[in-house]
Amino acid sequence: MTTVRRRARPQWEQGRATGRDVVSLSVALIGTALVIDLALSEVLGIFFDLAFVTICLGAALAVRHRDFFAIGTLPPLAMVAAVALVALTEPAAVADPRDGAVQATLSGLTHHSIALVCGYGLCLGALGVRRALAATDAADQRTPRG
Repeated sequence: MTTVRRRARPQWEQGRATGRDVVSLSVALIGTALVIDLALSEVLGIFFDLAFVTICLGAALAVRHRDFFAIGTLPPLAMVAAVALVALTEPAAVADPRDGAVQATLSGLTHHSIALVCGYGLCLGALGVRRALAATDAADQRTPRG
């Protein structure tokens, strides 16, 4: 009888946090990055964009497999919420100061679209890789070797 050796799974592949916990932490971190960026400058800038992309990737690596959907929908919803919050409270930080809340939100989303695309792409890519590796591991466990 041949024993099947399981490969050691790296920490990023395991993801043990619940979707609710990861979403809560991600929203808190995005809000913190937003406040820090606005405290450092008058406009929402590159610091927020880089933090957003990093948080999206970190969320995809931290969540457990059965909560992938919650994290897969997080980046666009979080970006819209963050930009809308700034557009309501300080429209000049994301658009022309005379713009209304809706126009400022749309302008802010346009200005930060590269960060949104990068964050969302990395998030979905990491979730896809984790899903493929989990499927490979499951197939390896079902297939006897020898």
